[in-house]
Amino acid sequence: MIGKRPRGIINARTLVIAILGILFISFVSYQDLGNNDDWPVYGGGKERLQYSALDQINHANVKDLEVAWIYNTKDSDKSSQIQANPLIVDGVLYGVTAQLKLFAADASNGNEKWVFNPADSILVDNSGRNNYGINACRGLALYKKDKGEHLLFYTVGPSLFCINSKTGKPVKTFGRNGRIILEEGLDPTRNLKHLRVTSTTPGIIFKDLLIVGTSLSEEEEAAPGHIRAFDVHTGAMKWLFRTIPAPGEAGFDSWEDPKAYKFVGGANAWGGLTLDEKRGMVFASTGTTNPDFYGGKRKGDNLFGNSVLALDAATGKYRWHFQTIHHDLWDWDLPTSPVLVTVRKDRKKVDAVVQVTKHGFIFMLDRETGKPVYPVNEKPVPTDSDLTGEQPSPTQPFPTVIPAFARQSFTGADLNPLVPDSSKADLKQRFLSYKRGPMFTTPSKQGTLVLPGLTGGAEWGGPSFDPQSGILYINSTEMPWIITMVDAKDKAVPASNQTNLEAGKTLFTRNCAGCHGADRKGSGAFPPLLDLEKRYDEAGFKELVSSGRRMMPGFKNLSGADKTAIASYLLNITSKQGKKFVQEARVRDPFYNTPYRLGGIKQFLTKEGHPGIAPPWGTLNAIDLNKGKILWKKPLGDVPEFKAKGITTGTENYGGSVVTAGGLVFIAATKDEKFRAFDKKTGKILFEAQLPAGGYATPSVYSVNGKQYIVIACGGGKLQTKSGDSYVAFSLPSK
Repeated sequence: MIGKRPRGIINARTLVIAILGILFISFVSYQDLGNNDDWPVYGGGKERLQYSALDQINHANVKDLEVAWIYNTKDSDKSSQIQANPLIVDGVLYGVTAQLKLFAADASNGNEKWVFNPADSILVDNSGRNNYGINACRGLALYKKDKGEHLLFYTVGPSLFCINSKTGKPVKTFGRNGRIILEEGLDPTRNLKHLRVTSTTPGIIFKDLLIVGTSLSEEEEAAPGHIRAFDVHTGAMKWLFRTIPAPGEAGFDSWEDPKAYKFVGGANAWGGLTLDEKRGMVFASTGTTNPDFYGGKRKGDNLFGNSVLALDAATGKYRWHFQTIHHDLWDWDLPTSPVLVTVRKDRKKVDAVVQVTKHGFIFMLDRETGKPVYPVNEKPVPTDSDLTGEQPSPTQPFPTVIPAFARQSFTGADLNPLVPDSSKADLKQRFLSYKRGPMFTTPSKQGTLVLPGLTGGAEWGGPSFDPQSGILYINSTEMPWIITMVDAKDKAVPASNQTNLEAGKTLFTRNCAGCHGADRKGSGAFPPLLDLEKRYDEAGFKELVSSGRRMMPGFKNLSGADKTAIASYLLNITSKQGKKFVQEARVRDPFYNTPYRLGGIKQFLTKEGHPGIAPPWGTLNAIDLNKGKILWKKPLGDVPEFKAKGITTGTENYGGSVVTAGGLVFIAATKDEKFRAFDKKTGKILFEAQLPAGGYATPSVYSVNGKQYIVIACGGGKLQTKSGDSYVAFSLPSK
């Protein structure tokens, strides 16, 4: 036909238009990926992708990385840690020290600009000691203002500070002289002054709002984990969403006891928040409702515990939720905030929310509705609890299509084969002595073997996501734990006729032995409590017990006499051990009198201290979310004893990864205190460096004056490794 263009031939005009269209789409996509030199938000961006579009450092030259600079905080101690993911804006790095000081440094050379010491702004007691406690602090939030004078927000104990980025001084117009107390206004119907309320992960900024979650105690009596928004300029609370709903609110019917909402704590978004700025939606992932391990006083599904929540960012109004575990009995909190991704399904783009879990699952939900992108099936699980009053959920949600990234079963065939025969026999005998079964086997007085363990699967470092390929990278720990419950009468309060030593032992058993062990030797993330008199005097120890330290909550419920008794026992103060204990009772509601308490949680280890399960004990996984397929799984970390024999075991790990447009995945996190770069396509290790201390944190990637850097906090202090005080930045050699 005349005028008909032959099929397959494109004229010049059409070709130009097509090329321009492709370039425009690429430009828009590239811009959407965050094409800038800064790392302005915890996790790199408000979507928590932990992704950098920088590619100066790539798979071809990463082997040439060298230390560019080191910043030393000069305030570490024998048990300190640094877990912060630093922010970099306009060439300035903002980070947190071992003692929770905030600092600013030149991001090109590490030269210090200023340091803010919270002790200067928090009232001290008569001894001159600070009484704010040392919580885990994984980063800060930044509100951008004009002319580079930004607002910095971070939490120390119950205090949320607002600091001027230029001066390092508190912003006096925020709250009371630059800080607000997080326990205030959280729930006016409860007395929370004696309970732990802090934040371990920074809040997120939406317009002029700072939206925050909290970290709480996980005992019988704990604060509720309501989510709040504060005015960034004044500190005034603008909205509150109740994660433990009151009558008439969504989720209230998931509790069998209509009075439980007045007493139950938890359901807190301790892992942080993510934001869809265009939709005006904030997303939170919550922890267990309290207490952990026994739910006889919180019967029902316990919304909004263990849930992904979507709220209106401007008002805090409920949009949708998805619960990943009903009536959690295993401390499988959602450990990290959701990740906002775009994937392809049936040749269509889907904006989704991805949630990784401690028990090894990946839930992918539609961002608008909360409905699973791939089917999630409710499957029957064990319900044979030997604890009177317990009512385990008969079913739990199991995702389909996307496979689990951690082992979820443990049989005799999985016992550690790398230890001597004598140890194997002991290991098998102990294995057979515990209650065991499929995932969701209930806690017991016999002691229940749990895999994945209480520390993952996934942990607070969270995954990284490559928006170019749709691949999610998640590090996982594969460490079995044992949960043992005891009758409450076995952990009774001290009698009035006891000595301080006798009362101290009773109080230790009631409050401390569950984590640190009856033998005080600790386990896993819980340090030993032996020879404490070499590290603390009585006043310092009482301060520690009152304020808490990182994972350890402050025991504000203990009286002065209680603390004296515990100190006499743990510090071996012989002059006070024989004196009569004088009880100072604090009245609490009978609701908290449960028939069972935690007798102990510990890792299942060999006599040599290795995991009782066969390796790998830590892995890095690459998962294609478009196809629902694990592309590769590599052991993460080495144990020197086995590396010498050519065996790569992986190790328990804390801290997340970062993926870059340069084809790399960077991660530290491991017990061997190394920093590694993996080829993101194959999982091959391309770079490995020894750090001055363990990098139990998530790296930040940025560029200054055209030079790309990767920086990691090296605070150590976890997994029985030495503490450190440094931030180490890597870059390519200067030409």
